[in-house]
Amino acid sequence: MSEESDSDATRIRPVRPGDAEAIRDIYAPFVRETPATFTLEPPSAAELREKIRKTREADEYPWYVFESDGSVVGYAYASAVRDRPAYQWSVETSIYVDPENHRGGVGRRLYDRLFDALRRQGYVSAFAVLGLPNPESEAFHEAYGFEHLADFPAAGYKLGAWRDVGWYRLELRDPPADPDPPRPLSEVESVSDEF
Repeated sequence: MSEESDSDATRIRPVRPGDAEAIRDIYAPFVRETPATFTLEPPSAAELREKIRKTREADEYPWYVFESDGSVVGYAYASAVRDRPAYQWSVETSIYVDPENHRGGVGRRLYDRLFDALRRQGYVSAFAVLGLPNPESEAFHEAYGFEHLADFPAAGYKLGAWRDVGWYRLELRDPPADPDPPRPLSEVESVSDEF
């Protein structure tokens, strides 16, 4: 599997089960303190290790981490939007960056790598579903090129209030008239490009 590196100090690489603790540490404050995710309790490192293992074993969706000086400071992954077969060309994306690394290009570089892999696999649409209010993530997704489709009011209850969710879409490629099923990640992962 390929790794993208701008220098010895930073790189983007596929996730490994050993990244579970760092991912938990990045994700937990978003779970406990914000409406960004509708998860109510942070997952354990063991739960995340299993999720990583299953994701890699399934070979359907990419998941990358951004390392800076040997530490994971952000991650992005894709997953199924829904489990019905006609949705197979669409993905939902998730991206989390340690707040100390916001506005440093980490999120943009993670998404560049994620969407490159998804395009190579043959996916057509990427959806981001944002718990609101979330002005920083909304601005990031819009600046990246996502189109704001709709807000679903009172979609969940978290931190003592009803929360809306915003749906955003990025077209990864023109929808083909007769699409082939998405390719396994392992078929496209060995190709390395500069971002």
